[in-house]
Amino acid sequence: MTQTIRLTAAQAMVKWLSVQMTEEGERFIEGMWAIFGHGNVAGIGEALHAYRDVFPTWRGQNEQTMAHAAIAYAKGKKRARAHAVTSSIGPGSTNMVTAAALAHVNRLPVLMVCGDVFANRRPDPVLQQVEDFDDGTVSANDCFRPVVRYFDRITRPEHLLTCLPRALRVMTDPANCGPVCLAFCQDVQAEAFDFPEAFFESRVWRIRRPSPDAGELTRVSELIKGAKNPVIVSGGGTIYSQAEETLAAFATRHNIPVTETQAGKSGLAQDHPMNFGASGVDGSAAANAASSRADLVIGVGTRLQDFTTGSRTLYRHDATLVSINTHGYDAAKHAAVSLVGDAKVTLEALTEAIGDYKAEAPDAGARQDWLRAVDVYCARPDDQNAPPTDGQVIGAVQRAATDGAIAICAAGTMPGALKLLWKPSQGGYHMEYGYSCMGYEVAGAMGLALAQPEREVICFVGDGSYMMANSELVTAVMRRIPFTVVLTDNRGYGCINRLQTMGCGGEPFNNMYVDCNVEVQPEIDYVAHAASMGAFAVKASGTDALEAELKAARSRNIPTVIVIDTIAKDFPGTGLQTTAGEHGFFWDVAVPQTSDRQKQRDRYLEYLGQIARQSLVN
Repeated sequence: MTQTIRLTAAQAMVKWLSVQMTEEGERFIEGMWAIFGHGNVAGIGEALHAYRDVFPTWRGQNEQTMAHAAIAYAKGKKRARAHAVTSSIGPGSTNMVTAAALAHVNRLPVLMVCGDVFANRRPDPVLQQVEDFDDGTVSANDCFRPVVRYFDRITRPEHLLTCLPRALRVMTDPANCGPVCLAFCQDVQAEAFDFPEAFFESRVWRIRRPSPDAGELTRVSELIKGAKNPVIVSGGGTIYSQAEETLAAFATRHNIPVTETQAGKSGLAQDHPMNFGASGVDGSAAANAASSRADLVIGVGTRLQDFTTGSRTLYRHDATLVSINTHGYDAAKHAAVSLVGDAKVTLEALTEAIGDYKAEAPDAGARQDWLRAVDVYCARPDDQNAPPTDGQVIGAVQRAATDGAIAICAAGTMPGALKLLWKPSQGGYHMEYGYSCMGYEVAGAMGLALAQPEREVICFVGDGSYMMANSELVTAVMRRIPFTVVLTDNRGYGCINRLQTMGCGGEPFNNMYVDCNVEVQPEIDYVAHAASMGAFAVKASGTDALEAELKAARSRNIPTVIVIDTIAKDFPGTGLQTTAGEHGFFWDVAVPQTSDRQKQRDRYLEYLGQIARQSLVN
């Protein structure tokens, strides 16, 4: 006779999650971030309290940002562990839709358990219920469907027997990894059911390493052996596969330069001789030159996003593209020759297949020229009373940071600047740029610090992103999670202002505070604001002061926020970036076809010249 245990559905969910383990003997879902409301406090809230000694609960300040923290944790753990997040019905749930999209784009696991309407419908419409006039099964949580990898609605307690294993199967699948949304009807959370005791036996989730198909491997091996000037584009999949050392050995043995995406940067330490730096729009002169002359482009664990490919203008039209990826969808992009498999396993198989093959020596001089240009651009400014450039700020942080420091950022000017200028040790870079989500930075730094507490975490955030979302500073103070925020204040959205005026031929409008239709320019005291939430906050008067404050921050067990005024200035023509204008390689942002301004018309003619270079093959 089957032994059973009577639990509410919510109790059963938490109990089950508490015994899902990794091969290292840790919980795969470490715990749950929670903001309670009427849609989850009575059911899930009670269950989390009941199991608080074996499955921790953490309170956040905003549903979106606590989900960002969970996502950053998973990224910091290379997808080997994850967090869950719960919210109430209505705005609590929809606040997390942006975070779900971020996780989906970046292929990162997070479990979102959202309160939902009453399955029995007796009290309908309940507070915060979104009603579809033509479909009685729809709720606000259906907004998650296009931005999660797996969606389920729990309308009976026994649904947990199938939906929970399905959820973890997705989150631990290297090909389909991404966010999961379980819409948990609030009455069902509190309903009791006789669950089989066997359901709660501890289970180990192994993340598979799929080997490549023999035929695909042979084809790609022959392409590599026939190439003179191949180049590797290393993406986030290299890191999630823990293939960093394998990539380094492969590139060194076969003389193939490595370029990096935002997600792939720091797979190789910056001082590795085969690391030629960032690829594409915000790429290094060395990387983009190697990419432009390559006869074979080997993508490893990358989605080949437009920033990486220069909106499909970076590579030669006659170059062959090979894509190594765990998912066939990504591996086949841009008419690539697909090699579906785990990055580590596939690179090992390739190096055996191509034997002693060596490409022509890459241009080591170009790499050194680029690194010297970076040093010049990031050098200490002589005038410590003048606002520094973003590059000078990065240089100051680099000089003051520990060897193992991790730079984290997400949106604005800094992602491009950091990708080009930051010189990380292996694993010393954490960028959310798949979704380029303003407001990820502070919460992401907290999640990253939880994932890698042994490393110094330095969060770069502009004043625009800081204003979007900063409240998880409170959570970090409460939980004594230390990290350092470098808040660069250029008094507006400087990055988009440059795109508007320099990239697209427009006039400055509605981005910098000075260009807004307001009577009074805001004077925001970011130091006082951060201090009011309990962080240690200080303003640095120059890069020397910034360096000193960064070193002092390491002695604290709470977040430190260092504010520094900067100038909203683009990269000058220093040879840091390959040209298509002075903004780096071409990025396709549509320019108006007609305008009454000559500047705009001239920019459109330039734009036509650039898009004529694009490869249209998908």
